[in-house]
Amino acid sequence: MSTNESADREPAASSGNVLAAAVDSSSLSPADRVPPTWTESFPRKVSRLVGGPLGRHAQVGRQWFWTPLRVILLLAVLTLAAAWLFKAPCQVTYDTSSGPQLDWRNSKQYVAMCYTDIIPRYGVGDLAPDNAFPYKTGWVENEGTPNEQVRYMEYPVLTGLFQWINARTADGWATLAGFGWLPSGLTSVLYFNITALWLAAAWLVTIWALVLLARRRVWDVALAAVSPLVFAHAFTNFDALAAALGTAGLLAWARRRPVLAGVLIGIGGATKLYPLFFLGPLLILAWRAGKLPDAARAVLAAALAWLAVNVPILLAYPDGWGEFFRLNSQRPADPDSLYNVLMHFTGWGGFDGQLPAGATPVVLNAVSLGLFLLACLAIGWLALAAPTRPRVAQLCFLVVAAFLLTNKVWSPQYSLWLVPLAVLAIPRWRLLLTWMVVDAAVWAPRMYYYLGTANKGLPEGWFLGAVLIRDAMVVLLCVLIVREVLDPARDKVRTALTVRGEHPGGVDDPCGGLLDGSRDRFVLPGVARWGQRTLAAARGALASKR
Repeated sequence: MSTNESADREPAASSGNVLAAAVDSSSLSPADRVPPTWTESFPRKVSRLVGGPLGRHAQVGRQWFWTPLRVILLLAVLTLAAAWLFKAPCQVTYDTSSGPQLDWRNSKQYVAMCYTDIIPRYGVGDLAPDNAFPYKTGWVENEGTPNEQVRYMEYPVLTGLFQWINARTADGWATLAGFGWLPSGLTSVLYFNITALWLAAAWLVTIWALVLLARRRVWDVALAAVSPLVFAHAFTNFDALAAALGTAGLLAWARRRPVLAGVLIGIGGATKLYPLFFLGPLLILAWRAGKLPDAARAVLAAALAWLAVNVPILLAYPDGWGEFFRLNSQRPADPDSLYNVLMHFTGWGGFDGQLPAGATPVVLNAVSLGLFLLACLAIGWLALAAPTRPRVAQLCFLVVAAFLLTNKVWSPQYSLWLVPLAVLAIPRWRLLLTWMVVDAAVWAPRMYYYLGTANKGLPEGWFLGAVLIRDAMVVLLCVLIVREVLDPARDKVRTALTVRGEHPGGVDDPCGGLLDGSRDRFVLPGVARWGQRTLAAARGALASKR
């Protein structure tokens, strides 16, 4: 099979056309791809259910319809369908004298573990009224109490507008249903299903971009397509939008279009903050490769795209626009953060002690930011001092993981951010599946912790123990990525490429774009001696196994 139909008919790139092969996935022949059953023990064992690993002389690339892209997209569709069914119990309604109501009685959303932020979002004052508009329309929270406060849309601009469009679409559906033209339902449930449709489409865009980015290791993307984290959290919140834009931005960079990459990353940053973190790795790697002007163009395009989305709302509704930043500044350490874990198990009172409602945890904010910046400095040093220039996906994963580990909030759906990056950065099937299962499984103790011990829920310590295991798994992934950066011969992406002799020295990066194949222009002294196991030796070792 091949990533697209044209790849099935085109010959492999010749050694004299290496540059074309680096930017054009259509130039890959079936022989240029890396079947996971040849390199990974887990797929090899699973393949026994369908006849065993791919043979050395097997005919591949002959299917005109079931290409890898379509197979992987089908797997993603099936996983998304299962994810919707997982949330289905929270869409059930019951009849009352005032009409149908959402059946979340007796904390059903926690007992059935189907909770989603999307359904209750419709009932909030910035969406439900017909004349509501995000960032303009506010509502009073805790009215009549000492904690009374005017609130606005708490999400970044594009995510807020996305919710508003879906809310108005749900209203229109409900109106037509009233005339008998469409099936009827509770408007908040209609809102969830309309939103879920677009989130599913966004995740399919993510998978499509990943297939093009993975290139020779295309089947690794099946890990993202069937990820337990997608099953658990595709429809928990709106993060699939940012994942689609961020991954598409990396694809544009890989296709040597830095301005388009910057635009997509900037728009992604207007839906969720994390795609903007990709700009740091692009800058530092471009500095090492002497391609800083190209990365600067991407950064400038990202800044202009982000400003183009945000400035109109900022000027028109400054209080509403600032709600996202105000709320994140005032949030204490969430239950799923390492800071809360430390406070719970040690009895420590926290950096700021006991704060009144609405107060800003200044010290916690400073510590969280400081630790993240220190981690970024360490990652930057690694990028400039490593014996071989790290791959883009490796650094992006490290930066996003550092943010999650040092941040005072790690909402469960944030783990979706890591899925595309992990597949590109460290495509080790058994390891990634183990991490995804562990991370997704944290959802169960989380739900039963929120249920409360009075309702036969779990004590906080059980939930925090699961959080620690999840964090330990992410730290392990980071450690292994750093090890592969220091010793590129361990990197399965690079060794697979080097064995074929296309990029002597192992400097190839399928996501590198303009960096791919470039000579280093600026390197810090330090850790080159740690990479003594050369890629040339790895080429010989792997070739002897074939």
